[in-house]
Amino acid sequence: MVYPHMAAGDETAETKVSDRGMVTIPADLRRRLGIEPGDKLRWTADDDGELSVEVVHQREGVFDDFEPVDAGETNAVEAEREFGAE
Repeated sequence: MVYPHMAAGDETAETKVSDRGMVTIPADLRRRLGIEPGDKLRWTADDDGELSVEVVHQREGVFDDFEPVDAGETNAVEAEREFGAE
């Protein structure tokens, strides 16, 4: 896959697939594409065996859009007495 900020043929890198199917992304490509821990890679293969990879950035957590709510002071022991333990 060619990204807008990379011209075709800008970078060629070769890595080895481990016995567990794992591959290391070269550091230069990680930096250039802004790949950080937690990001995902979306793999696509066509009928001709061409493989493409898309970076799916995971910059926001699941609850980042929620506003905090003031629940006041709580006491876990009293809450367990009132509502029971799970």
